[in-house]
Amino acid sequence: MSRIKCAVSTRKRRNKILNSAKGYWGAKSKHFKMAKQAVMKSGNYAYIGRRHRKRDFRSLWITRISAACRMNDTNYSQFMCAIKAHGVVLDRKMLSEIAIASPEAFTDLVKETRQKLAS
Repeated sequence: MSRIKCAVSTRKRRNKILNSAKGYWGAKSKHFKMAKQAVMKSGNYAYIGRRHRKRDFRSLWITRISAACRMNDTNYSQFMCAIKAHGVVLDRKMLSEIAIASPEAFTDLVKETRQKLAS
């Protein structure tokens, strides 16, 4: 029985790592051992970054809604409480888009919720 060598699969695996490390500085893009470490670390950063992006966007939406609320003589927490009590099912992303795209509609929304909360 003939002996099976792993040179092809090993070379394929190494080239996959080296292709992922293209553009890295210095030996990190040329030497397999250093490239493997750099690719693993960059993968970890990318994983964490995908979670941070969600966090950053939510804080951006809240900031935009808060700024629009202040223009309508209310604050963010009171507005969100009124929105929940009123039964509006818009999320923060859509509320921030409304605040940017059509401030008049946002003003109407604030007035509606304020009236509902007052009564």
